[in-house]
Formats: sequence, structure tokens, C-alpha cells
Amino acid sequence: MPLLAVDVGNAHTVLGLISSGTVSDEWRVSTDEHRTADEWAVLLRGLLRRHLDTITAIAVCSTVPAVTLAARDMLTRHFGDVEHLIVEPGVKTGIPVLMDNPREVGTDRIVNSLAAASEYGGPAIVVDFGGTATTYDVVNAAGQYIGGSISPGIELSIEALGRRGAQLRQVELVRPRTVIAKNTVEALQSGLVFGVAAQVEGIVERMIDELGADVGDVRVIATGHLAPLVIDECDCFTDVDPWLALKGLELVFRRNM
Repeated sequence: MPLLAVDVGNAHTVLGLISSGTVSDEWRVSTDEHRTADEWAVLLRGLLRRHLDTITAIAVCSTVPAVTLAARDMLTRHFGDVEHLIVEPGVKTGIPVLMDNPREVGTDRIVNSLAAASEYGGPAIVVDFGGTATTYDVVNAAGQYIGGSISPGIELSIEALGRRGAQLRQVELVRPRTVIAKNTVEALQSGLVFGVAAQVEGIVERMIDELGADVGDVRVIATGHLAPLVIDECDCFTDVDPWLALKGLELVFRRNM
């Protein structure tokens, strides 16, 4: 029977039905920290109306504290007969977190790294292209999470330019024709797409150097809904896995239930 895996990010929430690492259905909705537990329940029942009878378990990770609270309330009151788990400090993940304060690491980054270590082995670098942030997470050869990096996400960057630039505006996130743009719209697109690609390759190269590993021995995995915008401009990726977080959620659920 499938698990409903729910990955709550700052801008978007991804939901997927997953069984043995295979996602059969998925949905993406906006994350609203003001949405109540009852509203989340209505939303889930609407999305899952054809699948409600088949769902026997739910696993959630969330980077938004208000949504985490609402999710806990929703699961208790509206899905009390369904096994459920919220990934948070104290939950067994199966991946050692070698950080100054392991509790401050986002659970989405932990489940991404767990899935990467389980499916691809280490050393590995996960680059998650979210709208608010692009995160880089590193797993060493022993399968331990050893840290990472965070930079502004592509959508956040374009929104900031639109708000603070008097003659700039928000543009469609697509690859421009050339790096040397001939108009303002494509100049913004060039800076965003090619700028992020160059940033990714630079950070990944530096991380591999710090690992002391050969480039050919490190798996570099792209995930996140904005990955397709950038991955063709980068030579560093060995794998593309859009459902990495959902796979990690399934692994954590199975370890705890």
C-alpha cells in the first residue's frame, strides 16, 4: 500500500504517493503558513479523493514551523486512523548528522541526504533547487551527513530584483537565447540561469576539493522543481532525481514504524 509523503517547503509543498521508492502520483501546492489544520485536511482530501481508501500511512517533513504545527493537528484530528510520522528532532533517520547543532538542520535536507546515501552511496552532493533557497548537502564516503551550503533560490532572486530594481520587473523563468542578452528581460534570465549554473559548478567543485575525493568518485544529484531550468547548463551532475525527498521520507517512515 502506498505511503503519502509530504515535503513542506517555504514556497511549495510537494505530495506524492510512494511505494518501494516509486512515486505513482504527485501534486504541488503553495505553502501557506496561515492555512489551518482543517484547511489542510480539506486540501488533502480534495487532492487525494481517488486514493483515500488506499492510503495507510502518511509521512511529513516541514521547514515551516507554523505548517508543522498545523500538520500535527490535522493528522491527529482528521487522519487519526492512519499511521503517520512527522520528521523532527528525535526521530530516527538512519543517517548520522555531523553538525555543530544537528537540530538546526532542515528536515528536508536530512531526508534528501538519507535518500542520496541509500540510493547512490557516498561521497555524494545533493543540490536542491527550491524557489526560496538552493541548498547543497554533502554525504561522505561513510554515509554521514557532514554539512552543506545555502544560497538564495531562483524565484526569490527574481522577486527581489523586481521589488528593488526601479526599471526591472519579474520575468518568465526560461533559458534565454544567449548569455550576452539584447534586452532587459533576457538580461535578467541570463543572469539568473547562467549565474546559478556557474554558482552551482563553483560550489560543487569547492566541496569536492574539501572532501579530498576524486571527481569521478562523487555522485552529484540534482533535485527540486527548478532543477530542469539549470541542469543542462551544468557539467557537474551525475544524476537527476526529482523525488529524492519523497524517497527519503519513505525510508524514515519505514525505520520508525
